[in-house]
Amino acid sequence: MLNIEELSVEVGGKPILTQINMEIPEGETHILFGPNGSGKTSLMMSIAGFSGYTVTHGKITFKGEDITHMPIHERARLGVGVSFQRPPTINGLKTRDLVALCGRDRNVEVDKLAKLLNFENFLERDVNRNFSGGEIKRSEMLQLMAQNPDLVLLDEPESGVDLENIVLLGDVVNTLLERGVKHPRSMVKEHAHLKTRSKSALVITHTGHILDYITADKGQVLYNGHLCCLRNAREILKWIREYGYEECVRCAM
Repeated sequence: MLNIEELSVEVGGKPILTQINMEIPEGETHILFGPNGSGKTSLMMSIAGFSGYTVTHGKITFKGEDITHMPIHERARLGVGVSFQRPPTINGLKTRDLVALCGRDRNVEVDKLAKLLNFENFLERDVNRNFSGGEIKRSEMLQLMAQNPDLVLLDEPESGVDLENIVLLGDVVNTLLERGVKHPRSMVKEHAHLKTRSKSALVITHTGHILDYITADKGQVLYNGHLCCLRNAREILKWIREYGYEECVRCAM
């Protein structure tokens, strides 16, 4: 699904990422750990194709196609979807209209999708205007569900979200990734028995709390712009909690 080879990225002339190698097969969910400022969001933005993130070396391949220098809208049409940690407020644009625009086809059932997220009452409001942290995350997930991407990039999905919202978000992420429901307090029952998986995901976190609500196949650590340590995500999280990120990097060297 996604293959990154020797990727180096600069922002404003400053090196941010150095020789990143990553492979996410079809149907797998990978967790990317790392402290604040380590380059996690920069990697996500580089994969998505945002301007300002200059690739100085390396290659990004998505579904067998080189997207290293492809415009962001073309990557989205190919099936790269993003949920931001801090998305902007868009005054004058109704949430309903944005969700409809996110669809890769023209038959998005906005109300049906909003119901899954208990979000029907927010559709006529401007995008993210006076939304709480949990409401913003639900808005982001609603847009992703409308887009129905093949590769889902989630930046700190648990950030600023209370327990009830994170349970719901975990349900929706698992549904979106065709993994069924994990948490006993699930609110998305009708999708609990999906078995086949073709979608992939990269989930960014520095706390690891999201692992209580979604199923991950592997984890990696990004530290000071360098990627290291590929193994079970929960093993990595346990190691980080006991010894910190620096020790995790030493172990991988």
